[in-house]
Amino acid sequence: MASTQLQELAEQFRANPFDIDASVEAWRAAFEGFALPLPEATAVTATDAAGVPAEWVVATGADPGSRILYLHAGGYVYGSLNTHRHFAAGLSQATRCAVLLLDYRLAPEAPFPAAVEDTCAAYRWMRDNGPSGPGAAATTFIAGDSAGGGLALAALVALRDAGDLLPDAAVTLSAWTDLTCSGESMTTRADADPMTTDVNFVRKLAAMYLHGADAKTPLASPLYADPSGLPPLFMLVGDAEVLLSDTTSFAEKARAAGVDVTAEVWPEMFHIWPLYFPILPEGREGLERIGAFLRERVPAAG
Repeated sequence: MASTQLQELAEQFRANPFDIDASVEAWRAAFEGFALPLPEATAVTATDAAGVPAEWVVATGADPGSRILYLHAGGYVYGSLNTHRHFAAGLSQATRCAVLLLDYRLAPEAPFPAAVEDTCAAYRWMRDNGPSGPGAAATTFIAGDSAGGGLALAALVALRDAGDLLPDAAVTLSAWTDLTCSGESMTTRADADPMTTDVNFVRKLAAMYLHGADAKTPLASPLYADPSGLPPLFMLVGDAEVLLSDTTSFAEKARAAGVDVTAEVWPEMFHIWPLYFPILPEGREGLERIGAFLRERVPAAG
């Protein structure tokens, strides 16, 4: 049964939906309002990741050689370092890895493929640079939520096709993998999703990012990419969100291509619920699942 905190937050989302007709600036300001406090014992350092603004977010005791590139949510149009700094800190604590939180370019000012280009450039930089400066990574991961989750998968495909050494694993939370917005759950979960009360808003974000590109372009919609050869994936999604099919369909396709996929559908959970781990017990549980998955893939010291 959903916690009281989750039920209250869901009602808050329903009572304050994003205005589909508002300006991009208004959307960005509204999402900034969801930023949560930074956990204690966390060091935050601004950096330049191959020309892309970013921050190293490192919890006390984290291994600087084990690195996660994290990509924030926001439909490729909003979201920032500020909205996800607290989650990057929680992720660093849960995984004992250093997290590179990326401020990739946003649409409509910088539409597709700008975000993919920024992510690939930052990943290559992260392999050779850590929180303390130049130095090769021992272990690398890519993770992201919502659009950031789709972006993580798209970047994996782009890096694979370019012949890069891929990360050791990747994690997605409520990934947006299909910018055609045609998944079954767009209809079947429309009434259950407290965060996306109008699926036309999702379509509007897709159009802004695509800027005329085909919605089935693999690096925009990784559901339409060939997933063969990708590293192990851990994919979390809630049963009460319109993007449910985006995860389940991608997971099914990736498994069929021989990818090691762990996909979990959490009953009653809404979109990117682990982001709210400071106030949701279910969020803390989700973060710990991610932590356990990635910790298993970090070599033991010595």
